[in-house]
Amino acid sequence: MAFHEVRFPANLSFGSIGGPERRTEIVTLASGFEERNTPWAHARRRYDAGMGLRSLDDLSALVVFFEARAGQLHAFRWKDWSDFKSSAPSRSPVFDDQEIARGDGNAVTFALIKTYASGPARYARPITKPVQDTVRAGIGGVERFPGEDYEVDHATGLVTFREPPEPGAAVTAGFEFDVPVRFDTDRIAVSVAGFQAGEVPQIPVVEVRI
Repeated sequence: MAFHEVRFPANLSFGSIGGPERRTEIVTLASGFEERNTPWAHARRRYDAGMGLRSLDDLSALVVFFEARAGQLHAFRWKDWSDFKSSAPSRSPVFDDQEIARGDGNAVTFALIKTYASGPARYARPITKPVQDTVRAGIGGVERFPGEDYEVDHATGLVTFREPPEPGAAVTAGFEFDVPVRFDTDRIAVSVAGFQAGEVPQIPVVEVRI
């Protein structure tokens, strides 16, 4: 499977329904207590692209995109409008939104992550598809500058500094990001008459591991 570095039309994903999915295995013991476990370290997101279609032009754009990806064969970028920034949705990303690592005096390459914290629990989500020209990075509370101090691989989410951060220095970043996904179907079934009457086709999309 190839990955196409192209984003599904953002105006079509705006009205989609979807979000993170977890897999939890639950065993109820004879005593009534439960044992819970998960084989997944990371959530997997699912969406319905059909919910964002508002016109026949939208439907045509979807079919073009679907055919260019050969159905499920090729993955692509997806903008999740409910979660696409390192910051709160109302703010623009800044260089110290997320602490992604601590310097050790040797490492120069760091992976982008977004941390979700609630109470004592913290979940670090790998960010592999940052949006072009949105990544801002810093070291030890001081902003650094792309091209001059670091480079970003927008296909992998890796940030490489020209000089290694000092031991213990916080490496931080702010960014916008896409979700790597593929269509979860090889078939689009829609009636133009039904669509004009308000019938919405189901076009499932699922996150892929990168």
